[in-house]
Amino acid sequence: MNLSDSRTAGQPAPLARLSAAEAVFNAIRQDIESGAVPVGSKLSSESTLSQQYGVSRSVIREALRSCTALGLTVTKTGKGTFVVADKVANDLALGQYSARDLTEARPHIEVPAAGLAAERRSDGELETLRHLVAAMRTETDPESWVALDSSFHAAIARASGNRVFASVVADIRGALAHQSETLNMVADRQHASDTEHQDILAAIEAGSPEDARAAMAHHLHAVGLALDSILNT
Repeated sequence: MNLSDSRTAGQPAPLARLSAAEAVFNAIRQDIESGAVPVGSKLSSESTLSQQYGVSRSVIREALRSCTALGLTVTKTGKGTFVVADKVANDLALGQYSARDLTEARPHIEVPAAGLAAERRSDGELETLRHLVAAMRTETDPESWVALDSSFHAAIARASGNRVFASVVADIRGALAHQSETLNMVADRQHASDTEHQDILAAIEAGSPEDARAAMAHHLHAVGLALDSILNT
């Protein structure tokens, strides 16, 4: 049964852009977990879902990426998206890395990188960080926000002056973006992340390595708690 087959109340009203991907994701997830769209079935095409919910195909893709990250669906190129489980997996699939991979590794990379950034950042690097934080606080497009988020973390690693830290964070940027996207939809993390990013920036701006490390550690701990809340539901 396709997703559209489970809808009997007619076309839903168009959704506001800010919450569109989250609303579509929640609707699809509910259909899968309730059995309305059973394991083994194929979801409707992106274009069909786009018309059904009155949103763009990019919004549909955001929602489907989170379904895949939670282990509920698998998208096969040229064939479509298929339901493979009716409950959340015990880890998130984020491209070539998993959420567990990121949770275990990031504190050992990004916490010391933040401390070094507070000591070594140039005026130009500080201005870049300020711009990214300001842009995130006013960004209403979820996809654009997660791109800014991953850019912020990569910019801190570069500002550390340590090429190993910079290279590692650059390598995981795609996974970080997918993780943020899913957390924003499922755990409503965007506003809290904005506040945490501001705290990290303030410490780097003040030139306080200790505060920068503490602020980054707090941020990563909060991300870990949000992941646990998703995976343990």
